[in-house]
Amino acid sequence: MQKTSGIFILLLLICSVTTHAQLGDLARVDYTIIPMAKSDVEYTRFRALFNYPIKLKDNDTYLFVGLDYSNIHLRSEKSFPFDTRDLNDFQLLNFNFGYTTPLKNNWRLGIRFEPGFSTNLVANAVSLEDVVLSGTVLFIKQGDVFNGKRTKLIIGVSYAGNSGFDFPLPLVSYYKKFRPNWSFSIGVPKSNLQYHFSEKHRLKAYAQLDGFTSNLQRDVPFVDGEAARSINLSLIIAGLQYEYYFTKNLQFYARTAYILSVNSELRNKNRDAIFSLDNEARIYLRTGVKFKI
Repeated sequence: MQKTSGIFILLLLICSVTTHAQLGDLARVDYTIIPMAKSDVEYTRFRALFNYPIKLKDNDTYLFVGLDYSNIHLRSEKSFPFDTRDLNDFQLLNFNFGYTTPLKNNWRLGIRFEPGFSTNLVANAVSLEDVVLSGTVLFIKQGDVFNGKRTKLIIGVSYAGNSGFDFPLPLVSYYKKFRPNWSFSIGVPKSNLQYHFSEKHRLKAYAQLDGFTSNLQRDVPFVDGEAARSINLSLIIAGLQYEYYFTKNLQFYARTAYILSVNSELRNKNRDAIFSLDNEARIYLRTGVKFKI
């Protein structure tokens, strides 16, 4: 119920908080922290990804191959009614395979398949239970030019097995630069309203989903005999992001956000929630550098 209400809150937000959603980056390194503050658990994440484009035809058709790696660390000073030694470090790795090709009437097809694993690696080896699958299918429409930029419509569907949301999400985005210094992109799962101070400096208000899911290689037993087999964190956040462009494609960014909804829980083998780790965190910080298309 809490997860469903959180999705509803985001859908209300995207009616008033607008966005330009970045669906893919060629390279990115970033660091995220959710401070402990009033909550029980501190969350930090280091993430690095790389995608290499391979041109297949003269008609702007490309294949993308790459890697997406995250190390997630949880820290708590609270005593829990179970052993927490396996709930500290998590390793997430996706192998990225993408394909994009132009279609008729200024439409473009994009497909991405991402097999990988998400685990705490306490057994020092990856098993089938650690394997996760993710995929995206989308269609992109280039429209008319406004203030030097083309409008862009994106529709599709995306599923990520380690994202914190274990169901397919609609992928919808409409981008427009409606004033010389203002642009927006409204959609799901990201939306923002962006002010362009100059070619190098930009500020945006945004709302989006975030989180992760990981397998636990060793059961975490509880007093009542039930055992945790996975951990899940799902977030809905809204905040501000500052961007500095070293070049047209190379960007530094720093964001701060308020967590509108957080759901952090341990799950049993049937993926039913059996223990809530923390639902009080409210501050979300991230900084990084990325090279985008």
